[in-house]
Amino acid sequence: MSVKIRLKRMGAKKKPFYRIVVADSRCPRDGKFIEEIGYYNPLVEEKTVKVDSEKVQQWIKNGAKPTDTVDRLFKNNGVYEAK
Repeated sequence: MSVKIRLKRMGAKKKPFYRIVVADSRCPRDGKFIEEIGYYNPLVEEKTVKVDSEKVQQWIKNGAKPTDTVDRLFKNNGVYEAK
């Protein structure tokens, strides 16, 4: 089982809001997930990203891989350092 840290789309049509979740890579984008670890709102004046850094570090240590978009969000918001 490959575990990913990815975005789950929420909100209304044309008004997306994303939750950052840990999910099995075989599950659909908006389907079942293991744990919610934060959220991302791209529509407000300052894009809002709120993440539980401790949970992120724990999941990465356990082998979860963030998607490219989530990886970029984490690096831009200081969740972990760029390599």
